[in-house]
Amino acid sequence: MDQRARPSSYAAHAWQGFSLGSWDVNMLNILTTDLKRGYIRRNGIPRSDEAELQEHYIRHDEFLTIVSVVKDPDYLTEPFIRSSNYVIDPRLVIAPYPCSPAVEIERSRGYVPHYLPGQNPFDGEYANRYGIDLDASLGGAQTMYPK
Repeated sequence: MDQRARPSSYAAHAWQGFSLGSWDVNMLNILTTDLKRGYIRRNGIPRSDEAELQEHYIRHDEFLTIVSVVKDPDYLTEPFIRSSNYVIDPRLVIAPYPCSPAVEIERSRGYVPHYLPGQNPFDGEYANRYGIDLDASLGGAQTMYPK
């Protein structure tokens, strides 16, 4: 919120990235850059370290709307937009959520699972499940909408 300078292009990216915020009447706008490579969704939509996340927190009386927009020139052909709405409830008590890390898949130390280009056996999984052409499932916005 203090408008400090963004990190150098040589600076290491972080999981939280670098965020700058500003107020516009009843809306908090946040732009986050310098994110490490990761996933937009746990189901596999990847996010490169070139991605930018724009967040807008909008207050209307007892309602809060949060809009997030991810732009990624490496993986997305159009912005990925999500919104959520909340209602203030001052009586709400959130119980503690006990969680502990667990090894889900046994792997040797240092092993990084990967497939070389063109060798991923799961490339056609989505297309096969929904009976669509492989190119349509991998082509982004240009191939996902009806002609």
